[in-house]
Amino acid sequence: MAQSSTAAGREANLLERSAELAALAEQLEAVTSRAGGRLAFVAGEAGVGKTALVRRFAATLPATVQLMSGACDALVTPRPLAPFLDVAALTGGELEELALARTGAKPHEFAAGLMRELRQRAPSVIVLEDLHWADAATLDVLRIVARRVESVDSLIIATFRDDELDRMHPLRMLLDGLAGAGAVTRIKLAALSEAAVAQLAEPYGVDATELYRLTSGNAFYVTEVLAGGTHAVPATVQDAVLARTARLSSAGRTLVEAASIVPAAAELWLLAKMCPEAVGNIDECVASGVLSAQADGVAFRHELARMAVEASLPLNRKSALHSAAMSALADPPQGDRDPARLAHHAEGAGDTRSVLAYASEAGARASALGAHREAAAQYARAIRAGKHASPETLAGLFQRRAHACYLCGQFNEALDAQLAALDHYRTLDDRRRAGDSLWSLSRLYRYVGRPAESLETAQEAITILEQLPAGAELAMAYCNLSHIYVNADDVEDARVWGHRALELAQKLGHLEAQVYAEINLAVVDYLTTGSPGTAAELERIQRVAQENGLDEHAGRVLVALTWWSPRFKSYELADRYYEEGLEFSNDRGLDLWRHYMLAYRARCELDRGRWDEATRLAEMVIRDPLSPVPRIVALVVLGLVRARRGDPGFWPPLDEAAELAAPSNELQRREPVATARAEALWLEGREGAIPDATAPTFEIALHRRANWVIGEMACWRLRAGISEPPPDPVPEPYALELEGRRREASEAWLRLGCPYEAAISLAWSTEEADLRQALSEFQRLGARPAAAIVSRRLRRQGVRGLPRGPRATTLRNRANLTEREMEILELVANGHTNAQIAERVFLSTKTVDHHVSAILSKLGVKTRGQAAAQIR
Repeated sequence: MAQSSTAAGREANLLERSAELAALAEQLEAVTSRAGGRLAFVAGEAGVGKTALVRRFAATLPATVQLMSGACDALVTPRPLAPFLDVAALTGGELEELALARTGAKPHEFAAGLMRELRQRAPSVIVLEDLHWADAATLDVLRIVARRVESVDSLIIATFRDDELDRMHPLRMLLDGLAGAGAVTRIKLAALSEAAVAQLAEPYGVDATELYRLTSGNAFYVTEVLAGGTHAVPATVQDAVLARTARLSSAGRTLVEAASIVPAAAELWLLAKMCPEAVGNIDECVASGVLSAQADGVAFRHELARMAVEASLPLNRKSALHSAAMSALADPPQGDRDPARLAHHAEGAGDTRSVLAYASEAGARASALGAHREAAAQYARAIRAGKHASPETLAGLFQRRAHACYLCGQFNEALDAQLAALDHYRTLDDRRRAGDSLWSLSRLYRYVGRPAESLETAQEAITILEQLPAGAELAMAYCNLSHIYVNADDVEDARVWGHRALELAQKLGHLEAQVYAEINLAVVDYLTTGSPGTAAELERIQRVAQENGLDEHAGRVLVALTWWSPRFKSYELADRYYEEGLEFSNDRGLDLWRHYMLAYRARCELDRGRWDEATRLAEMVIRDPLSPVPRIVALVVLGLVRARRGDPGFWPPLDEAAELAAPSNELQRREPVATARAEALWLEGREGAIPDATAPTFEIALHRRANWVIGEMACWRLRAGISEPPPDPVPEPYALELEGRRREASEAWLRLGCPYEAAISLAWSTEEADLRQALSEFQRLGARPAAAIVSRRLRRQGVRGLPRGPRATTLRNRANLTEREMEILELVANGHTNAQIAERVFLSTKTVDHHVSAILSKLGVKTRGQAAAQIR
């Protein structure tokens, strides 16, 4: 029966997969014909046959193509770079050296080494399996390689379970970021049809209809049932798997049980130490199809099978196996021990002392690799195991976890950890570390929008540290307070504390504090002058930070060079740094800085009239909630695009942005919200509400002398009919409009590359030519509500025969679908429900229902399937 079941597995691999195999072959042909490298994502539910497809494809590769493969770990906290470590073990050489380096190669360093290796081994195929379990460093490496894959003759195939990716999953963010890349393709595997299941079931005498009903065509479940050797269909996957293992010998089952507690592949030497009496039965387990042979060990054919066997083990048996694995892995026959694997098995064995030691080590290694999410998770694991550890040990773990969470934008977790660290330091009466912990806590309060607590905690830190001999902690506390004032547009205090920090840092020779202080002072200069000349100083600081491994601060400089640009509309300057900043953030695992970059770009694209791209970038930020600051900007962009196009659902994102901005007086939070709400009110014909919507932010801007914000607020208040003395001075475009020189204001906006603002300036003119020009521009942009307002003004002047100007986005498809409808139709075609679509595009389910109904009506079809078929 074992032979028959294996044959059934091979047949199942071939059924209904010819199109997918052809798609992979097409990608490989592009590689071998020197058209450049390719990246193919193979997606589908667990057990649908992704691994079987890839193995079948690999079996057909010509001898001239080198095959390398690796898999992500099914660990609670995965090993950094796990699949690439597998690849490095196969290649050896420089890549293996980078993989085994004790200090850990950063993702950008490892990616560069991988690219060099691929150039030497062309043509090649790399298979990376189970990316839904990938750690942050693995995704960072893949993101870097994906952007450069066309420069190597390699096909990279990456598999993942798309049914396990929620909207905040890091892999989904990577996939969204690669959308539209020419060298990247996606292959979606569907379950087997009822006809295919019947074809497989026929030789076994199994009720095909019942088999399909229970398995829904899941290829793994189907083959497990057929391999179980029973005519009855087991109710669960676990029952099907255990029916197969029950037919093994006692020693064979012992070996399978040992392998089940080892995620991914179990090395032969490891199994020999765990169960020496059963290791001789490997051939039996492989022949039965329960295990499959790997390069240096064995693995289950599918993770579902491993999990089924592991779940069946009695607790004491499972604990004993984990303990044996931990003992063996602590002294591997070659290479360094892997603390992440050791921590996993120590936890399974219930050995809290070992968990504390190994998880702490794994956290430090993950941080060195830029895998900050994994570092944070390992420190959390160590903390759970260290309840009876010394207060000093726990305080250090909480402090390191807080910093790791901060770097990857997990602010709630960071706050909890930082507060716990502070409590421990206070209990220990360690005033220096308590002060250090306090300024770190202040930084977190600043990011999450709790300004009063941020300022209070910052001042408390300084009060404590100034009573001690001056050290690096005090210099950093000064920097933090200066940073608070920078973000508050308080130029005077930002400079006072920035210079105090710089003076102490130079006296101590503390480079990090010096760099931090210099950044704050340079940003203050930029905010007060808007001068491009400040960029040269920031570039110098960035080089110093990067050369000395201060990645957080090097990234901060690149953020500063882009983030503040929307205020001054100096996009030409910021564009020079955006790509570098985004790449730097991705390469170093600095998720927080990456979000600032994406939010900046979304605002930039909005102002330049590229609203499709603005929406895409804004939704990327919104789907992964990190800091409120970039989220506010992204919500504003999304709300404004909808309002300008006349689409429904623009108030919810604007309301959420207002709620996030309300606790703070920072203009970077409040200004985007106030101006967006003013514009939305105008588009709705509610100009009378604009004064109240802008007044609080206008007062803050006047107090801080933020001239660009003052000018923008003053123009909206003038448009709402408020007659007040024009503020002086304000930047040119606003000054010209406030003086009634609307055509000149429009021309100034066009010079800055802002077509919508140029049209708005003309929209309040009384000249027919100006209004016609505004109407034409609004129609070109697809700004229907603004176009309607201008049309009404022209008609009141007696102008007739105005062009209607069909919305630009409705001309892109024969059914006159709007862009939003096209977006929703594509999601429908990908199998999303209305509720899932609503979550993805930030609409209510009811609004999505309306969109779907409109799509069906325009296409003249009755079902979602018929609609989806029209774009396939």
